[in-house]
Amino acid sequence: MSALRGTIALLALACGALAANVYLAQPLAGPIAATIGLPPQAAGWIVTLTQLGYGLGLLLLVPLADRVENRRLILSLVALAGLSLALAAVARQAGVFLAASLGIGLGSVCVQVLVPYAAHVAPEKARGTTVGLVTAGLMLGILLARPAAGLVAEALAWPAVFASAGVLMCGLFILLALRLPKRRPDQREPYASVLRSMLHAPFRYALLRRRIVYQSALFGGFSLFWTAVPLWLMQPGWGWSEGAVGLFSLTAASGALAAPMAGALADRGRGDRVTCGALAMAAGGFALAAVAWPSSPWSVAALVSGASMINAAVTFSFVVGQRAIFELEPGARARLNGIFMASFTLAGAAASALGGWLLVHTGWTVTACCGVAFLIPALAQILCKSAKDAEVR
Repeated sequence: MSALRGTIALLALACGALAANVYLAQPLAGPIAATIGLPPQAAGWIVTLTQLGYGLGLLLLVPLADRVENRRLILSLVALAGLSLALAAVARQAGVFLAASLGIGLGSVCVQVLVPYAAHVAPEKARGTTVGLVTAGLMLGILLARPAAGLVAEALAWPAVFASAGVLMCGLFILLALRLPKRRPDQREPYASVLRSMLHAPFRYALLRRRIVYQSALFGGFSLFWTAVPLWLMQPGWGWSEGAVGLFSLTAASGALAAPMAGALADRGRGDRVTCGALAMAAGGFALAAVAWPSSPWSVAALVSGASMINAAVTFSFVVGQRAIFELEPGARARLNGIFMASFTLAGAAASALGGWLLVHTGWTVTACCGVAFLIPALAQILCKSAKDAEVR
């Protein structure tokens, strides 16, 4: 039993470290762009390529967990993440750094192999608790990534952030190689068939289509916000350092705190209400952020409140959506979750690219208002569903 607890702790640590990789560049996009020669309006691509790699990994690499020995797949992805982080640390050309960013995203998708792996190695009576502990490690990694990146960059410059994360991946690789049990899946379905079923899933399940629209809208706005706001806060008006921006990113704690509450509400059958509340909360958060200006004494409070509301809204919708999707087809949970996550991750990648461009060409207020515009498709979708439900009643 102690060996199992050690394995679960190792999986939680691995999930946190790998999830953090995806968010390291968000508070550093400005300084990185200046070093590698990217113009300010293209700084969002630094974040976009990592998210794009993660989204592609969800579609193309995570399904391999149903077909190949899991330990080997996990070690291969950790190695890819570590090598890509090392390349990012030494890159001084835009093309090289952006290629490294894509590799970081691809390798870090290992998180979505580790979570179901934890469920497989745990005894049935402790499966829920095990997955909860591993997911808590994932959330902690996301929570600490931005502030840690900002503080390390302020003290040692941004390449040290990626070098440190690369060293962490090296240590993680060794630990996983020594401690991780092998797991060979029973799945005999061809890889091409698994991919086809993922592509067909949105056409088969109306609920999946709705949840993709809701989460893509919210995560798109979230990604636009977190790409643009660090760039804005480092401009002369605010003049914040990388460390200050990193500390500001601790507002993401609201997302971690929202997760158990969202799950409890979903268990009570209040998923649609939670989703409506999440959309309203996100709209209010963007509105608060839009009116925050350096010259105003309450701007920091407005910006912190707005960021917290946006973070919590994304988490509320995600937890409710994931729970609903897991009920659709228990035998295909991994691939349904993969297409769900890939869809909104790619939407976030596109929004990240847009965020930097909008900030440079239109200013902060228009950029924040575009976050509200991202929510319109989700609001239209949920109003249509409410109207149909009323007709049935």
